[in-house]
Amino acid sequence: MTPLVEQIETTCAIVGGGPAGLMLGLMLARAGVDVVVVEKHADFLRDFRGDTIHPSTLEVMRELGLDETFLQLPHTKAPKLSAEIGGRQITIADFSRLPVQHKFIAFMPQWEFLDFLSREAARYANFRLIMQARVEQLVEDQGRIAGLCASTPEGAIEIRSQLVVGADGRHSVVRAKAGLEVETFGAPSEVVWMKLSRQPGDPVETMGHAGPRQGLVLIDRGDFWQCGFVIRRGTFAQMKAGDIDAFRQAVIAVSPLPAERMAEIRSWDDVSLLQVRIDRLRRWWRPGLLCIGDAAHAMSPIGGVGVNLAIQDAVAAANRLALPLKTGTLTDADLAAVEARRAFPTRATQKLQLMMRSSRRADEGHDERRKGPPAFIRGIARFPLLSHLAGRLIGLGFRMEHARRR
Repeated sequence: MTPLVEQIETTCAIVGGGPAGLMLGLMLARAGVDVVVVEKHADFLRDFRGDTIHPSTLEVMRELGLDETFLQLPHTKAPKLSAEIGGRQITIADFSRLPVQHKFIAFMPQWEFLDFLSREAARYANFRLIMQARVEQLVEDQGRIAGLCASTPEGAIEIRSQLVVGADGRHSVVRAKAGLEVETFGAPSEVVWMKLSRQPGDPVETMGHAGPRQGLVLIDRGDFWQCGFVIRRGTFAQMKAGDIDAFRQAVIAVSPLPAERMAEIRSWDDVSLLQVRIDRLRRWWRPGLLCIGDAAHAMSPIGGVGVNLAIQDAVAAANRLALPLKTGTLTDADLAAVEARRAFPTRATQKLQLMMRSSRRADEGHDERRKGPPAFIRGIARFPLLSHLAGRLIGLGFRMEHARRR
């Protein structure tokens, strides 16, 4: 058994140093709550994570007084999202009319965003971030979660707390060890991510869907494109068993970039598979424990809304829980209230994502790729004013949260 090297007493223990965990940690520390965040990795440097900072998140940063400093970090701006349909460019989401100060999506590597949040949180003496801490078990006391045990390179640590928050993503250890029941929805697609250089003469869109079958997503990273190639679920292993050139040709068929650019994908080591999941917990909490973000509801990458929904969860949780945590009066009703507030936007967003899929379902055994864009996209192409509605749903969500004053 790993020797116990440290015992920690805190008010709130947050598992996961992602957007939801660090935003919640920052806001609770700002409100005077003692917080410990544990993160299993040694750093935040991982490719192909959600890198979209939506207008709703930028508004929260403004309310926290951090937006000007934050936007000094390298990023690209997308005041709209577009798609190529039938050989013509269509605006599918326009953010120009949103009732916020920053009317664009900011594309920024997620590690930059997380580094920024952790630095701001570290300004507070009541905030602590422990890296390379992998949760091994939850501590229970009379049927209530009362803390956690984690392994670190130095040995085991035990953290006792009023509340444990699971913000450790779609493969959440916390929700599994807490025995929370997960409801899963159909997700027939997966995304193969890759990087291609950005050259003069390339498309000017910061983010767009290219090709008549909507099979490729391009995200402008400044000196390179982050490309997502949509494939039918379960076909990647068969694809990898074949020649990499066959994969290159499949991407070329839907890409607006010159065919020779695909020579930059030299082997399968140059691509990464994202397994698309849409699920949510039937109940987000149990006494002493709450899940938020992807740990409570895994989202499809459609619209890039996962990070921002997680941030909205964190803001709602901080608004509701800061005072009872600080005064030692936290009840189950407080945890239920966080879920009640965030349940509708979660369900509505997931419903919209399911609607935005193609009408031809790839999980019904069809070998051919889906034909044409989803009905949702076709409707926007027919009635362009709908792009402003789509911009509001994608940019702000179904229920926008606001950071309260201290």
